[in-house]
Amino acid sequence: MDILNVLIGLVLLLVGGDCLVRGAVAVARRLDVSPLLVGLVLVGFGTSAPELVTCIEAALAGAPDIAVGNVVGSNIANILLVLGAAALAAPLACH
Repeated sequence: MDILNVLIGLVLLLVGGDCLVRGAVAVARRLDVSPLLVGLVLVGFGTSAPELVTCIEAALAGAPDIAVGNVVGSNIANILLVLGAAALAAPLACH
């Protein structure tokens, strides 16, 4: 049952990511702005929301080291894993 839950979660994550990208592109087109700007502001805020909640909870629990570790670790993972995986999937170019 646990493996099924993980697989369902991964499928939902893929669908959600696809919806997020399509929505962000639509917002950029509708506002006639660069998709890079929408990615930096809108998508960046949305994907940082979990770190924000985790840091607030850690601070309220009296664990500031967890908050700092969360921010640093998240950024390292985003740079190395996420950007690297995206670059392997398709060439990345900023215009």
